[in-house]
Amino acid sequence: MNLDISVVIPVYNSETILPKLVVRLIESLQSICSNYEILLINDGSQDKSWDSIQKITDENKQVCGVNLRRNYGQHNALLCGIRLAKYDVIITMDDDLQHPPEEIHKLVEKLNEGYDVVYGIPEKLVHSTWRNFSSRFTKRFLGRVLGIEGIKYISAFRAFKKEIRTAFDQFDSPNVIIDALLRWGTEKFGTVEVNEQSRMVGHSNYDLFKLAKFTMLVLTGFSTIPLRFVSLIGFFLTLFGIGVLISVMIKGFLDGDLPGFPFLASIISIFSGAQLFGLGIFGEYLARIFNRSMRVPTYVIDEISNPKKSRERLPNK
Repeated sequence: MNLDISVVIPVYNSETILPKLVVRLIESLQSICSNYEILLINDGSQDKSWDSIQKITDENKQVCGVNLRRNYGQHNALLCGIRLAKYDVIITMDDDLQHPPEEIHKLVEKLNEGYDVVYGIPEKLVHSTWRNFSSRFTKRFLGRVLGIEGIKYISAFRAFKKEIRTAFDQFDSPNVIIDALLRWGTEKFGTVEVNEQSRMVGHSNYDLFKLAKFTMLVLTGFSTIPLRFVSLIGFFLTLFGIGVLISVMIKGFLDGDLPGFPFLASIISIFSGAQLFGLGIFGEYLARIFNRSMRVPTYVIDEISNPKKSRERLPNK
């Protein structure tokens, strides 16, 4: 089945690589579909990426550029592009050519087998040993947390049917995880192996801190697992406290003397730490609720660029 394709790419500081990316994309898309579009979402780049996008859109009518007011984050930029996409199948991929355009046909072919969402997972990771391990562990862990069953792990190289986005049409939170939103719309997830390549220029924008922050967002923004974990800690610490109380009473009864200050201080430290940990988890959830109540925008479009609508001003989103 020949489906029309929209490719959505969040762009951040990639001015030198964008022309190569678009050329390879066009060559690949022309061989697998009749109609296609490429949406380049500039997510507050600090270099001349927007100038590069405008030049590309002037030369290619199938390419549309969107400039966001500031850096909102990769998933926010993706959501912007997904909502603007018009064709049957939506492909998301990174802007650094680690996801080869020549592998898109594998995602589409797998999608035609009856899946609603297909992830392109690398046959072999191309980073350092530590980075490969942390990447595999995190993506597999996040897939389990989000309730995506039957796949090894999630990936930024995705293909899904356009109708899935109706499940999150009304979503307006500033905290966005595309994979969680896709999970709202379907349970039909699949994977296919792709030949992931090394980044051609620059380095990854994800460091350990950002990865930890992203994981915390998934856990507290789209899951109740931390709350359940805190409940279990409270339950077991209550049992522990009862056990300590019984042992202290028995020891005091047998010895005629209760343990001293060090023992009491250690018990207080255990329970104080558990309380602070629980408060921290509750605080994360309250922060998400606070952001929603403040109506912080998911993203704000400054302008859009393509041959038909050169630098058109759009309203806030």
